[in-house]
Amino acid sequence: MTQLNPAHDRSNDELDRLAQLAEDVIRRARAAGASQAEVAASVDTGLNVNVRLGEVETVEHTRDRGFGLTVYFGQRKGSASTADLNPDSIQATLEQACAIARYTEEDPAAGLGEASRMATQFPDLDLWHPWRVDTEQAIALGKQIEDAGRAHAGITNSDGASVQMGESLAVYANSHGFLGRERGTRHSLSVALIAGDDEGMQRDYWYDSVRSADDFMSAQALGDKAAQRTLARMGARSLSTRQAPVLFTPDVARGLIGHLIGAVSGGALYRRASFLLDHAGKQVMPSWMNIVERPFLMRGQGSGAFDAEGVATRDSSLIENGVLSRYVLGSYSARKLGLESTGNAGGIHNMIVEPGKDDFAAMLKRMGTGLIVTEVMGQGVSTITGDYSRGAAGFWVENGEIAYPVEEITIAANLRDMYANIVAVGSDVDHRSHLLTGSILLEQMTIAGE
Repeated sequence: MTQLNPAHDRSNDELDRLAQLAEDVIRRARAAGASQAEVAASVDTGLNVNVRLGEVETVEHTRDRGFGLTVYFGQRKGSASTADLNPDSIQATLEQACAIARYTEEDPAAGLGEASRMATQFPDLDLWHPWRVDTEQAIALGKQIEDAGRAHAGITNSDGASVQMGESLAVYANSHGFLGRERGTRHSLSVALIAGDDEGMQRDYWYDSVRSADDFMSAQALGDKAAQRTLARMGARSLSTRQAPVLFTPDVARGLIGHLIGAVSGGALYRRASFLLDHAGKQVMPSWMNIVERPFLMRGQGSGAFDAEGVATRDSSLIENGVLSRYVLGSYSARKLGLESTGNAGGIHNMIVEPGKDDFAAMLKRMGTGLIVTEVMGQGVSTITGDYSRGAAGFWVENGEIAYPVEEITIAANLRDMYANIVAVGSDVDHRSHLLTGSILLEQMTIAGE
């Protein structure tokens, strides 16, 4: 898969232009009376090709620009944005932000991140890998992926394959004198397939997401994986209502950790809308569990030297020996809580659940008899109470072996109990996200079916 020749890489020129624009607008905002100002500017380009049943469905080329300005007049804040970077639009955006700030109420927590917390080191994290795939090549690759899946006996239809290429250039600057540049690439492949017989139809999919196209799984392997997952669902049945151990596959387990992060994030905490309110320093998971944030992973999906406010990121524990070490805060939420920013304005940077030694097969043996969850549906999760109730599909396991596929069931418990009763984390870590975990085995959940 062809990479860009560095000699023809004009991304740094584009970043220079964005940086000059950002610094100029901050100077103009200060001249207009703003005590503080910050600018985020970006240019995103991409190609998205979809094919279905060997025919091209869509080809989309994108080039999106964004420019956002926030000004502070003391503790009064005004924000405005535009997708047009011409001088008149930028001037109108500046005037609009200043007008808003002059008429908003004062907020004691408003303002930039602390000047002393701004990032000063900007290591190369190997995030920039342009993929010079043209439209015809992308179409051919999509067809190859879909053909690999459709070649499996029992696959009767396809929802199509997609090939996506993306590049992002971004600059963040503020009136502390901070200027941060970021450039990164994200590319993905996916395919969704359908299997059917007299008993009914099933659909499933698989995808890959990488920084560098050289890291993609092969088209054949991707198609095979999607086909195998789809065929494995044939003959699915429901279950009678019961209590049983539950094993979440890595891609679904990621959601469990996402709910944890949501519950310990600043917005939920200062609004007092979290079941983990006032839990810093308290045991929330088994004593063997550790979750750490690693912003400097090479080619990491969430890697970055600074957050959305320019605050330096750093390696930091979230869960240490089962204890909640800290919250997940930007500067605003930190001030609301009387704490300090954790460098998480805009989100997390590679949150890693420390894996165990058991692969997926060993996790099945460890569970013995219970439910594998490969898909969850619905929005039945409350950050306020921790109540968890979602539609699910997967496989019933007996004596450490998959017995049959299941569907049309509901799994339910409370997140507080779910986290406390984690039995094991697998070694089968899913690297396609900024939240990295292996499969997660829970001691017990309620399974509602027939």
